[in-house]
Amino acid sequence: MKIPHGMLRIGYPYVNTVGMRRLTSCPISVVVGDDPNELHIMCRLEGSVNIRRLTLDDEDKGAFNLLGAITQIGGSFKVKADFLWPSGMVKDSTGHLWIVDEGTHKISKMTIEGEVVNQWGAYGTKAGELNRPSGIALDKEGNIVVSDTMNHRIQKFTKDGAYQHGFGSQGEDPGQLNMPWGIDVDDDGNIYVADWRNDRIQKFDSEGNQIMVVGSGTGDSDGKFNRPSAVKIDRDGDIYVTDWANHRIQLFGTDGHFVEKFIGDATLSEQARGYMITNMVAMRLREMTPIEPQKRFRWPVSVTVHDDYMYVPDFGSCRIQIYKKNVVRFSKGEIADKPRSNSLYTQF
Repeated sequence: MKIPHGMLRIGYPYVNTVGMRRLTSCPISVVVGDDPNELHIMCRLEGSVNIRRLTLDDEDKGAFNLLGAITQIGGSFKVKADFLWPSGMVKDSTGHLWIVDEGTHKISKMTIEGEVVNQWGAYGTKAGELNRPSGIALDKEGNIVVSDTMNHRIQKFTKDGAYQHGFGSQGEDPGQLNMPWGIDVDDDGNIYVADWRNDRIQKFDSEGNQIMVVGSGTGDSDGKFNRPSAVKIDRDGDIYVTDWANHRIQLFGTDGHFVEKFIGDATLSEQARGYMITNMVAMRLREMTPIEPQKRFRWPVSVTVHDDYMYVPDFGSCRIQIYKKNVVRFSKGEIADKPRSNSLYTQF
C-alpha cells in the first residue's frame, strides 16, 4: 500500500443518498460494480434477503432474492444454492461477489446476475470449520479471510475453500477476540478486525501477530466505540470504523489517531422524492416531522470505501449515504516531514 508522505485534509462532504424503504429495506452491505456508477446493495430482513442494483443517480436496475425467486427487469429465475442469513459481501477483481452466511456457515461465490459459481463451508470448531461467520475480505492474492464470529477467530482460505491458517481465541487480552464481526485486508496483507464485544479494532499482520489497536475503550466520545461492526481501509491507509450502537462512522489515520466522525447528512433520494410526490399522506407526515433527526444514521452496519468515496448502508433508515474524501496528497519531495510534536499547530 502506497501511503502518501503527507495529506492536506480539505474535507469529507456529503454527496448524495440512494435507495428507500420500498427498494433497499435494511441494507447491510454495499459493493461498487465494475461500472463505478452502479452499486450492489445487500438488504436483509426476516424472510427476505436480496441484492439490489442502483446507480448513483438512484435508478433501479433490479434485484434478486437469495432466499428464493430472483426478480429482475425482464424476468426471474432461481438461485441454486443454500442461503439463510447472509451477513457480508465483497467483490473480487473478476467482478464476482463473495458472500458470507452466518446462518448456513458457508461462503458463496456468485455472478452479479445471481448465478452461484461455488459454495463451501461447514459448521464446527475445528480448523477450517465455521460458526456463524459474519465478515469477509479478500487479500491481494484472492484468498478469502473470514471473521469466524462464534469461534472468536479469523480464518483464511483459498478461493476454492482450502483452509490455510487461522488465529485468535476468545478473550480481551492483546490478540484475543470476542465475537469479531467486520474485517478488511490492506495491500500489504495486514488484517483489520472489528472486535465487536471488546469495542476495539485490532490490526494484525498476515500471520496473526497483533500490530496495533485502534480505539480507546467503550463509550460515545471521539475515539471510543460501542459495538463496532465493520472496518475498512482506503488507499491512503485511513481506517473507517462503523460504530454501530453509537450510530456513526469514525475515521482514523494510519497510526490509529482519531480524525473525524460522521453522524449522517441524508437528503431524500430520487426514489423517495418520487414516492412522496405521489403519496400525499407520506409527504404530509414528513412535513410535520423535524428534518434534523431524519438526516442521521440509524444502526449503520458496515461501510465501503472505493477510490475517494465512502458508502454507508444506513440500516435503520433503509438507504445508502454517500460521501467524498477531498484531500491533496504529497510525496516525500513535496512536503516536509511531520513535526515532532502534534501539540504545535495553527488552526485556519
